[in-house]
This record gives sequence, C-alpha cells and structure tokens, in this order.
Amino acid sequence: MARAAAVTPPTRPSATGDRSGAALARLQLMVTRKLDGLLQGDYAGLLPGPGSEAGESREYRPGDDVRRMDWPVTARTTMPHVRRTVADRELETWLAVDMSASLDFGTGRWLKRDVAVAAVAALAHLTVRGGNRIGAVVGTGGPGTMLRLPARSGRKEAQGLLRAVAGAEVRPGRSDLGALVDTLNRPPRRRGVAVVISDFLAPPQQWGRPLRKLRVRHDVLAVEVVDPRELELPDVGVLPVVDPESGELHEVQTADPGLRRRYAEAAAAQRGAIAAELRAAGAAHLRLRTDRDWLLDMVRFVAAQRHARTRGTTR
Repeated sequence: MARAAAVTPPTRPSATGDRSGAALARLQLMVTRKLDGLLQGDYAGLLPGPGSEAGESREYRPGDDVRRMDWPVTARTTMPHVRRTVADRELETWLAVDMSASLDFGTGRWLKRDVAVAAVAALAHLTVRGGNRIGAVVGTGGPGTMLRLPARSGRKEAQGLLRAVAGAEVRPGRSDLGALVDTLNRPPRRRGVAVVISDFLAPPQQWGRPLRKLRVRHDVLAVEVVDPRELELPDVGVLPVVDPESGELHEVQTADPGLRRRYAEAAAAQRGAIAAELRAAGAAHLRLRTDRDWLLDMVRFVAAQRHARTRGTTR
C-alpha cells in the first residue's frame, strides 16, 4: 500500500514541537504525571519478564512460557509445573526506533514521529524509575544510517537519550527495519527487554526473522504507530498526496467509493499481515494512533501486562 501524506496537513499540537529542550521537558513532565498517577504501587516493568532468580514452582497454565518448565517437579508429580522467578531489578531495556521519513505524517492530533518520540519518553520513564538501564539504536532513513546510544541508568541519561532520538537528522529513504532489529542481537546481551518502535510499513519478510531471533533471548514489545488515514480514506474529493520517502506527488479522487473500499481492504490486509508476523515472533503488540490518547493506551497496556503477571502468564 502506498505511503502517502497530505501536502498541506492540518494544524495540530505537536508532542515535541521543534524538538526544543522546553518542548521535550513538557513532554517528559506530562508522561511522568500521567504514568505515576495511573500506575501507582511498587515498581512494575513494562513487560512481565521472567526475571533471573529461581523461585517456587506451580502448576502449568495455558499461556505459560514453556521455557520455564520445571522438569524435575513435573516428573515427580506427573503434572506439568513451571518455575516462578523473582523479577530482576537491574534489567536492560533496548529500543530500536525507526525514524524513517514515513513518520513525518499525521492527520490526527499528532504526527507519527511525535508519537514515536513520546513512546520513547514513556518507555524511558518506565525503565529508569526502577533503576534499570536503557539504550537505543535509531534508524534515520536510507542504508547505513544508524544512531547508537549506549545503555545507561538515571534520569539525566534518559533525558539525553530522548533528546538524541528527537533530534536525529532524518535522511531520504526508508531505514532497513530488519537490520535495525538485528542490531539488538549484536553483540549478544544479557536477557532483558527489547522494544521496536515503527510504523512497520516495511515488508514483514524483511523484519520478521530478526524479530523472532530477538525473542529467543529477550522479552519483545512492538510499538506500532498508525495514522487513521493509513486505514481508510475520507470522502473529500481530489486529495493531493506526497510520498514522504520519495517526494512523489499524486492526486487521488477520494469521491470514488470503490477506490475508498479497495484502499480500506488493502490497509486491513496490510495491518493484518503485520499483526500476524508479530504474533508469530512472540512479541507483545501495542498500537498507538495519532488520533487517540496514546499515553492512555500505553497505561492500559502496562496495566494489562501487570494483570497478566499476577495471573502467572507471560502474555
């Protein structure tokens, strides 16, 4: 499906504005207030990871990670058991942030790029509030253009990471999402959390295998950034659009109901293929939209993960 953006997008507030320090400070304050206000209680990670210290065993439940099977207890009791683990409080979170030119698009309250940067801010806050380290690799469009930010702990370091991501210079073309994800596999790191932030418009066969490889060692979260116009076209007559990656200009007759139907069907198929590939990779899937309260959606996701942890499931 074509990646297109309106030539003259509507005026909207921006999560990061001109990427100034003041705009990012306001974003971080908003994230801190909302997340700390809605996620009260002891520290809980973004994903219900398995931890690193062995705990007691319990009977297996549908949805449990088979890699946590306690085989000696299973053999002794003849009932499947899994080993509970104590959460590791010094985990490392790594972000793979796709900042390709296709994210310079938004017809809702935000640009997709703003939502991606805001997601980085929220993830950084959730990571460092538990004393953990966070690092990132950022794809900035085109082959061989990648920014690497080492994993560090502390609020000051997290703020520096956010400024670097927000201020990354975007080049024409699309980042190789598969290569970006595979960067998190090299060098091999201790078990932790890996988060991929992208609109996932690259073909699934490009990034699916690296994502599955990443899931072997880490808990993986895929944050998919979507704009409503990527799902359906409005009936607004002739709509001039431009591909943000190639700069090509097109005019689309949106008054044609057949065209709108085919577009919606193709978009649904595309998003279905993305979701199916993420499921096959074993990644948790969070979709953030430019026309919704992305922070509330993230809070709901974290709360759901916390609920899954209390039930003893991993997904």
